[in-house]
Amino acid sequence: MTQAASAGRPWPLTVRLCTAWLALVLLAAIAAPWIAPHGYVEQFPLNRLLPPSFVEGGEAAFLLGTDHVGRCVASRTLYAIRFSLLVALGGTAIGAVLGTALGLLAGQLRGRVDEAVMATVDVFASIPFIIFALSVVAFAGADFLVFLIVVGLAGWERYARLARALVLDANTRGYAEAARNLGVPGHVIVARHLAPNIAGPLLVQVTINFPDTILLETGLSFLGLGVQPPLTSLGLMVSEAKDYLALTIWPTVPPAIAIVLTTLAVSLLGDHLRDRTDAALRQG
Repeated sequence: MTQAASAGRPWPLTVRLCTAWLALVLLAAIAAPWIAPHGYVEQFPLNRLLPPSFVEGGEAAFLLGTDHVGRCVASRTLYAIRFSLLVALGGTAIGAVLGTALGLLAGQLRGRVDEAVMATVDVFASIPFIIFALSVVAFAGADFLVFLIVVGLAGWERYARLARALVLDANTRGYAEAARNLGVPGHVIVARHLAPNIAGPLLVQVTINFPDTILLETGLSFLGLGVQPPLTSLGLMVSEAKDYLALTIWPTVPPAIAIVLTTLAVSLLGDHLRDRTDAALRQG
């Protein structure tokens, strides 16, 4: 199958559904202050642990019910998606920029810079990340900015390895060698020639790592190391509701569904993008 034929194929139904879901999640996160029926910290003590409005015993004012202190689950889910996406997007961006920059430096400068960067990558990859996160939070406190940076440091070494490998491969190709022979400065070669040609695989790596970042934020918040009250996140909502599972499951269902569907959608979309950008698969 040729590249043109592959590019002209319509996207599979599953990929279109995943794209639609991600667009809906992003829209919900952006519009949360305007579409949430209540404030996400607003409490209604007389309406604790109500089921959704479509279940017997529910009330129309609380579409998805209420939690253990009478907060609207629908409103909290919208804001939880907002904060979780903020952490996931910000953390992914930090890791991608840091890892790609170091990988470009290592692949372009080589020598001691390459050795130092790869040694740092190997050391960081050998440390269990949960221990690193616990140490940073214990030392710096459970601040939102600190948590965002901690999440951003998860997986940066993957980008560094990939960017370095792509730069080393690109440097063996004719266009980079020709530019070098013409006396083009190294930083210009990287900016104008190498970076655009390695952007595709790095973008695919972002889509592959993004679900891991969402799950990392969820896991750390569930353990009490992530987003702290009065803010909320999907992981924190599940953590707060777990103590009341014997009474009701409803407060855990919306955030759990949001976590599963969002990570699944990004994973499937990342697999599709990887297949479309893999030359070997395109020609198979």
